[in-house]
Amino acid sequence: MRSRVKTQPLLIAALAMAAGARGLAAQDYDLVLRNGRIVDGTGGPWYRAELAVRGDTIVAIAPRLAGSARRSLDVKGAVIAPGFIDLHTHARRGILSVPTADNYVRQGVTTLVEGPDGGSPVPLKPFLDEVAAARTSPNFASFIGQGSIREKVIGSVDRAATAEERAQMRELVRQGMRDGAFGMSTGLFYVPGAFTPTEEVIELAKVAGEMGGIHISHMREEAGKVLDSVRETIAIGEKGGLPTQVTHHKIIGMPNWGRSLETLRLIDEARARGVDATIDQYPYTASSTGLQALLPAWALEGGGEKMRQRLADQETRARIKAKVVENIKFDRGGGDPKNVQMARCGFDPALAGKNLAEITHAAGRQVSVETAADTALELVEKGGCRAIFHAINEEDLGRILKHPATMIASDGEVTSFGTDSPHPRSYGTFARVLGRYARELKRVTLEEAVRKMSAMPAARIGLVDRGLLRPGMKADLAVFDPERVADKATFEQPHQYAVGVELVVVNGEVVFENGAMTAARPGRVLLGPAAGH
Repeated sequence: MRSRVKTQPLLIAALAMAAGARGLAAQDYDLVLRNGRIVDGTGGPWYRAELAVRGDTIVAIAPRLAGSARRSLDVKGAVIAPGFIDLHTHARRGILSVPTADNYVRQGVTTLVEGPDGGSPVPLKPFLDEVAAARTSPNFASFIGQGSIREKVIGSVDRAATAEERAQMRELVRQGMRDGAFGMSTGLFYVPGAFTPTEEVIELAKVAGEMGGIHISHMREEAGKVLDSVRETIAIGEKGGLPTQVTHHKIIGMPNWGRSLETLRLIDEARARGVDATIDQYPYTASSTGLQALLPAWALEGGGEKMRQRLADQETRARIKAKVVENIKFDRGGGDPKNVQMARCGFDPALAGKNLAEITHAAGRQVSVETAADTALELVEKGGCRAIFHAINEEDLGRILKHPATMIASDGEVTSFGTDSPHPRSYGTFARVLGRYARELKRVTLEEAVRKMSAMPAARIGLVDRGLLRPGMKADLAVFDPERVADKATFEQPHQYAVGVELVVVNGEVVFENGAMTAARPGRVLLGPAAGH
């Protein structure tokens, strides 16, 4: 089933809250949660109250609720929070084979947003129909990807689009928004997004903005040119006339550590002059993407076969290798081949979990940055791998997390438990923020952490009936023990579910309790502001 968001004025919500303690008290509820600590998503202090659900909607919150309930649960002092909204996922990887999305739901995530980094199905509607038919446990939403649109119109070639091609791309953005996208994503680090001039991106962003959408970007550079990339992301929003977001913000490569001071200053300055610029982040000091990220974009132009032809030419291969060496030393490689860990290699599943130094050694080479670059090129030639890159500084991470414009997003995928060696962010992002960064390190308060996971992302894309605990809002709920909630997944052993989340409700139905998923699959495909127009 699809659900189009509808406006819930604050006045109506306030009146409904008052009614919860009075006029609704004599009526039956479907579910009442008693003896809980309400962390409502606003960032305000928690308070003790009971919460009642009828159908798919929160209908009352009050210190005491009279009346009968089909089911009443004593949560014994646990936190009752809005279900978490993950604005940056690659949930296409797995959602159709694991529609329950256990690894997310067990963290308290009730809505997954897809289509980041410039990549999405084009057209979008058939895929959203497929997801709806799969009957998911969490809700599902999507952006439309600029890179996928460019690929469809002109391919993965490095050239300017013609006027006719730009018109085609504008129409595809428009169609994506009508299909239900919440905005347009860009992946200007990836081919073919990397070949897109800024002005072309702005032209497409204007279409999304005019239809109520936002822009969210994997920037061109997160290492040596990170400041220029933040400026470009801001410019896309400023000149395109729409909200703009630096997604999975991080500072990559030891020579660049500390530059979050400057990137956050750029965001503050943009906001001060009226640009609606924000950030999302995952709480780990390693990123994950294709191993080909170590290669220069020009080497990837035209697709895999063209790339292999370039690598077959020894002179061209030497040029490509020189860039790989540079990237291992100063960029995603973190200065050492052991920092590049394979998550998945389709041509050889046994490589999952091994790092570039280990694979180089197993190939009979003495390990160095240069020999590791040779190994990387050989892996790419064989079909490539998804890899994890340890090249981020904890101080930058904490500084970005605390910033008031930052929300939480995993950049993860729906996992098949026990398969491959994925980044632990797919299992632990939200629990890790609550456990490590709020409870243990006190980088943020509990209430602020919840806001960054619920009301803030909801407001960012216009989900006006989710993300807050208020009567009239949809009943997406996460109940957790704030003293016990924690991530368990590690880079060495990623297939470990988070702990401490005790109950998860999606659209009024319990999907997780007592340490197990239920049979309920009430998730909906949520549609953006221009759906059907």
